[in-house]
Amino acid sequence: QVVLVESGGGLVQAGGSLRLSCAIRTTSSYPMGWFRQAPGKEREFVAAITWSGDSTYYAESVKGRFTISKDNAENAMYLQMNSLKPEDTAVYYCAASSSGRWPRQRLNEYDYWGQGTQVTVSS
Repeated sequence: QVVLVESGGGLVQAGGSLRLSCAIRTTSSYPMGWFRQAPGKEREFVAAITWSGDSTYYAESVKGRFTISKDNAENAMYLQMNSLKPEDTAVYYCAASSSGRWPRQRLNEYDYWGQGTQVTVSS
């Protein structure tokens, strides 16, 4: 059983920063990731991280601007988002993957999802 709760979304101007948090409640050691879904679009992969945090993987659209990290002592995962653009506007979801090959960037590799947090970037 995995329970995930996101927080930290909000409204920010283009060029600004936000830090999303995902509170994790689980006894498993699954790789985890962030996805996002903009209005009228399919949910897309943003970033993934191993349970230990020693490996990360990013979508090309966010590479160099976003940083995924984990703090297992705090039972949390984070997404630091810098240099935000209007096209980053979406609902952001954290997720956990019980199976699949690394890097886990496919939607169907993730079994557990949070409720999402809205990020809006104004131009």
